[in-house]
Amino acid sequence: MPCILVVDDKDSMRNMLTATLVEEGHRVDSAGNGQKALDLIQNKSYDVVVTDLKMPDVDGLAVLDGVRETDADTSVIVMTAYGTIEDAVAAMKKGAYDFITKPFDTEHLCVLIKRALENRRLLAENSLLREELFAQEGFQDIIGKNPRMVEICKLVQKVAGSEASVLLNGETGTGKELFAKSIHLLSPRKDRPFITLNCAAIPHELLENELFGSEKGAFTGAHARKMGKFEIADTGTIFLDEIGDMEISLQAKLLRVLQQKNFERLGGTKSIDVDVRIIAATNMDLTEQIKAKRFREDLYYRLSVFPITIPPLRERPEDVRELAEYFLARYTRDKKGKPKSFSRDAISLLEKYHWPGNVRELENTVERAVILVEGKKITPEHLAIRIRTTDEIKLREGAGLKEIGAHAQGRAEKAAILRVLKEVRNNKRKASKILKIDYTTLFDKIRKYGIGKDDDSD
Repeated sequence: MPCILVVDDKDSMRNMLTATLVEEGHRVDSAGNGQKALDLIQNKSYDVVVTDLKMPDVDGLAVLDGVRETDADTSVIVMTAYGTIEDAVAAMKKGAYDFITKPFDTEHLCVLIKRALENRRLLAENSLLREELFAQEGFQDIIGKNPRMVEICKLVQKVAGSEASVLLNGETGTGKELFAKSIHLLSPRKDRPFITLNCAAIPHELLENELFGSEKGAFTGAHARKMGKFEIADTGTIFLDEIGDMEISLQAKLLRVLQQKNFERLGGTKSIDVDVRIIAATNMDLTEQIKAKRFREDLYYRLSVFPITIPPLRERPEDVRELAEYFLARYTRDKKGKPKSFSRDAISLLEKYHWPGNVRELENTVERAVILVEGKKITPEHLAIRIRTTDEIKLREGAGLKEIGAHAQGRAEKAAILRVLKEVRNNKRKASKILKIDYTTLFDKIRKYGIGKDDDSD
């Protein structure tokens, strides 16, 4: 049953409206002044608030502000006396659903309330559809339980509704394109084009043509006018993957699009206006690229209005099993096969592997296993992970200093924990004090490094 709040400082009006709405089948609370209304709003959720505009001390606009801050989906209908239409317009600009001029027919008010309730229902359905959309895209499954990934999900939801440029940082295979698409699908542009372009996959001499298009005869082989990605993405979103690979000469033209919202095709003289939101991604440290004069600092600050860093899979080992089981269910369903599961040894192997290729490598590994397995259980033999034992972590060939450092730190931490545990005869509380970390952190690291499941050697 819908719940409505009626706010009016005149007892006769307030009592009449309350009685009318109760007869219509609504639950109704009432407040004789704006302050009482604000107190009620803070402690209870309402579907619709009907408030008088002119009240002493706390007026209807203040009530409207309080509702918007507490629950933006609650519809507010403002009642105003004849001659104060300007104030009603001001209320509409601040987010009121509608206004009604006194004196009015209560049937008219009931129609407005019915429409407002329908509007709230549609908003709730839209919110639910967005959550389902996350699930359809595998967004929630990919995030898993890791606190950093949960926080990233919240950031994505917050930035999606804005027009801010987003820069996604992270290693190859961490799912940057998935997050970019999620931002688009949760944005007001969701029904508009979502265009992707990998700046590293296209030769530098062709990238400008791909981005901005060309006129007929602009260069040898240009036999017709070509629309670029920016034109195609107009009113939508363009995702520029591996932006760090873009030549610095082309970065200037991209900067102009960000600043002026227009560009010219190759060989053209006409300025083309576009309304495009830009989401960029990179696996490079762009601040280092700036120092090396390979990336424009002004472009970096334009692109990174809202930066999001996606951690590599090795930094969220608690998510590996959930991800693996998600991919297993997906590929088993796609291939219309019988339900399958991982053996205990297979899960252990997946959780101990370093995953230099991140989520993409895990997905490929599971897909291959689904193809290879003939029974119901996927075992280590089906995974084809190139490590000698489940206790060995192999760094990929040519690993960077950050990755090597993380690997070395893990080995050092494990060795220190083993040594201290031996000294205190496995008393974990004493060990946590000696290691100067809390008990929970020690327990997490013991589980992470598999201490107690194998021998004491590194």
